[in-house]
Amino acid sequence: MGAIDPWFAFVLAALATWRITHLIAEEDGPADLILKLRSTLGTNALGTLMDCFQCLSLWIAIPCAFAVTRSLPEWVLVWLALSGAACLLERFRAAPADLPAYPLSFPENHDDVVLRPREGDPEDRRSL
Repeated sequence: MGAIDPWFAFVLAALATWRITHLIAEEDGPADLILKLRSTLGTNALGTLMDCFQCLSLWIAIPCAFAVTRSLPEWVLVWLALSGAACLLERFRAAPADLPAYPLSFPENHDDVVLRPREGDPEDRRSL
């Protein structure tokens, strides 16, 4: 990726790392190919690897890191950064599911609960 800006190349590689990792770990794939592969591998080392997004992202980031950098010390940092970026993207993608599915109930929406005195209330001691 010599003609592309290094930061843009990193972003592309991070997105590619996330996409491939997500495809393998979370999706059935086109024509259920990933699902069939996952069921064929079962519970052996490769089958277990396909179920762990964080573990799989380390392996998927290896070729993507080669596309971004050329020297070995930079490659190690980019490799770990791409895997970390993919894991962060996966957390951001999953975050809305953690929100409650029911409306929140706040005390100030209830007339029978008063957290602070109301204007003109005889127990309002703010003016003292």
